[in-house]
Amino acid sequence: MKYKKLLTTPLPRLFMISSGEADTDKGTLLFNQLNLLPESLPCMVQIREKRLAARELLILTERARAIKLPAGSLLLCNERMDIALAAGLEGVHLPEGACRPDRLRTVAPVLIFGCSIHSLASLRIAEEKAADYLLFGPIFDTPSKRKYGAPQGLEKLGEICRATSLPVFALGGITPQNAALCMDKGAYGTAGLSIFCDTLRLAETLEQFYRILYP
Repeated sequence: MKYKKLLTTPLPRLFMISSGEADTDKGTLLFNQLNLLPESLPCMVQIREKRLAARELLILTERARAIKLPAGSLLLCNERMDIALAAGLEGVHLPEGACRPDRLRTVAPVLIFGCSIHSLASLRIAEEKAADYLLFGPIFDTPSKRKYGAPQGLEKLGEICRATSLPVFALGGITPQNAALCMDKGAYGTAGLSIFCDTLRLAETLEQFYRILYP
């Protein structure tokens, strides 16, 4: 299956990943982030809250779904297709080695399925499994990824982007100051987690990214 057959509209170029520290209380960081998204700036948002039990995660995603997001935004759940379907989300993001997107799509043909990759070999597997987009990294040094080894770097990002027609989002230490370097290597967009946690500067940060991602 090819990307153009699965997606009828372009994906947003900015990909926000939740902090992993969300709860179901009012005022949680995720809800604040969603409520602060500028109306004119669509975003992909991955709810990645591994520590929550299924019931808590469903409550969280249902409340997130109830928030009015900018037109064209997409809300995804990490790995849990059942939660995505129950909460009415647009898609599921799959870690490397997770269940095959093509098999999940037979059950949920309306959902978008993206895959994390870390090598050309995992890229080929994701393509064969009919992923809709790819998340590749870490590109730059970032504290949360140091335990996994050295960053992949821009040259590796370029190699990945040249090897596929799927949209590739660059992840890991991405800032408005270095995002253009990723785009120059062929990235479709950029992804991040910690940079979006400062809600006082969130709107400004998003606008800085959009000036680079949509020149």
